[in-house]
Amino acid sequence: MASSLTKDSVRPDTPGSEKTFLGHPRGLATLFMTEMWERFSYYGMKALLTVYLLSGGPGAGKGSMGGGLAMDVATTTVIVSVYSAMVYLLAMPGGWLGDRVWGPRKTVAIAAVTIMAGHLTLALPGGQAPFFAGLALVAAGSGLLKANISTMVGHLYNGPDDPRRDGGFTIFYMGINAGAFFAPLAIGTVGQKVSWHLGFGMAAVGMAIGLAAFLLGTRNLSPQSSIVPKPLATEERAAWLRKGLLWVIAATVFYGVVGVTGHFTLNWAMIPLTVIGLIVPAGVLLRIKRDKELSATEQSKMTGYIWFFVAAAVFWMIYDQGASTVQAFGEGKAATSLLGFDFPTSWYQSLNPLFIMALAPVFAFVWVWLNRKDKEPSTIVKFSMGLVLIGVSFFFFLIPLAMAANGTAVSPMWLVGIYFIQTVGELCLSPVGLSVTTKMAPAKYASQMMGVWFLAVTAGDSITGLLSNPAIAGVDLSGTPAVFGEAALAALAGFAVWMYRRKVKSLMGDVH
Repeated sequence: MASSLTKDSVRPDTPGSEKTFLGHPRGLATLFMTEMWERFSYYGMKALLTVYLLSGGPGAGKGSMGGGLAMDVATTTVIVSVYSAMVYLLAMPGGWLGDRVWGPRKTVAIAAVTIMAGHLTLALPGGQAPFFAGLALVAAGSGLLKANISTMVGHLYNGPDDPRRDGGFTIFYMGINAGAFFAPLAIGTVGQKVSWHLGFGMAAVGMAIGLAAFLLGTRNLSPQSSIVPKPLATEERAAWLRKGLLWVIAATVFYGVVGVTGHFTLNWAMIPLTVIGLIVPAGVLLRIKRDKELSATEQSKMTGYIWFFVAAAVFWMIYDQGASTVQAFGEGKAATSLLGFDFPTSWYQSLNPLFIMALAPVFAFVWVWLNRKDKEPSTIVKFSMGLVLIGVSFFFFLIPLAMAANGTAVSPMWLVGIYFIQTVGELCLSPVGLSVTTKMAPAKYASQMMGVWFLAVTAGDSITGLLSNPAIAGVDLSGTPAVFGEAALAALAGFAVWMYRRKVKSLMGDVH
C-alpha cells in the first residue's frame, strides 16, 4: 500500500487513476467518508434510541435526564427490534431500486438525503409523531444506502480478480466501525447530557457531512455506478407504480379508519411489521428453494444454506438485544461511573465497534495461521462456535441480573464482558456467513443472496419483537427465565449444527 494518501496509480485503467487513496482508487476515499459519516449518524441515533424511549419512565436510570417518551422496557424492546428488522428488510427493495430504477450512485444520494431528513425530523420536539416519522425515514434511507454503497466499492476495481479488491473492502469496513465507535461518544453524550433533540440533530449533521463528501467526490467514482444495470421497461414501470399506489391507498384508508374511530394503538403498526419481518424471509427462501430451474446441486446447497440461515436468525435475535435488552439493563441497573469517571450509558454502544477493530485483525491472522497448519475450523464449526458464544454471553448476563435483583447497581464491567463475548461470537459467524452466502448462492440468484443473508437479521429481530410484545407473547426478555431460555436455545442450536455437520457438509457439495 502507498504510504501517501495521493500517489501515481499503478493501474492507469482504474477510475480516478491519476491519484490513489492508500494505494486504492480515489473513489474509495469518497465512499469511505460517506459510509463513515452515515454510520456515525446511524449509530449515534441508535445509541440514544433505547435511553430516549425509557427516559421519564420506570426503566430509566436514577437521575437520568427527562424529556423522553417514558416507555417501559418491553415496549422499548419491541420498537428497537422492529426498527432494526426494517432496516435490513428494506435493503432488498433498496437493492432493487438501484438495479432497476435509479442506479447505485443516484440511489445512495437519495438515501443520504432521506436519512438526513429522518434525523432532522427526530430532532423536532412534539412527542411520538415526529419520532416515529423520523425513525421510518432513517430506516428507509438506511435500507437504500446499505444495498448500494458496497456495490459501488466493487465497481472501483477491475473485476473480482483485482488483487486490491479485498484490501479495499477491508479499508471500507474500518470506516464503518470508526463511525460506529465515535458516534455514541459524541452524539450519545450531547443527547443524554444536554438535549435529546440536539443529539438527534448532531446525527443529521453527520449525515450532511457524509452527503457533502459523496457529492464532492462523485467524479472519482466509477462510471459504472451511474448505470442502471437492468432498467425497467415502460410497461413494467407503469405496473409497479400502479401496484405501489394501490398499496399506499389501501394502507392510508385502513389506518385512517382505525385512527378516526379511535382504535389506533402502537401495535397496529408494530405487529404487522414484525409479522412481515418473518413472512418475507420465509417466502424468499421458499421461492428460491422451489425454483425448478435450479440444478440438483444448487437445490442441495440451498437446503444446506437454510441450516445456516436459521442458525443466523437465532444468533441475531440475541445479538441485537445488545441495543435493547442489555442497553436497558445498563441504563437502569448498572452504575454509571468507573474508577471515579462518570459516563452516559449510550457509550456502551461504542464497545462492539471498538472490539471489532481490535479483534478482527487477530482473527484474520489466527485463521490463516491455523490454515497453514491444516487445522482451521470448517465453516460449519465456526458457525457453531458463534452460536455457542452468543449463548455464553447471555449465560454470563445471568450473573449481573441476579446481583441487581435486590436493587444493587452492578459494575459496568459486567456489560463490557457481555459485549466482548458477543463480538467474539460475531467474528466467528458474521464474516463466515457472508462468505458462505456468496459460495452457496445459485447462479440465478447470485446478486440477490446477499440480501437474503440480511433477512436473517430481520427474522431474528422480528422474533424478538413478537416475544416482547405484551399484546402477543408478553415475555419479559430482561427477566432471568427469558435470558436463560435464549442462552440455552443458542447453545443447543450451536451444538445441533456441530452434531449434524457431516449432513450439512454433504448438502454443501464442493463448498468448504
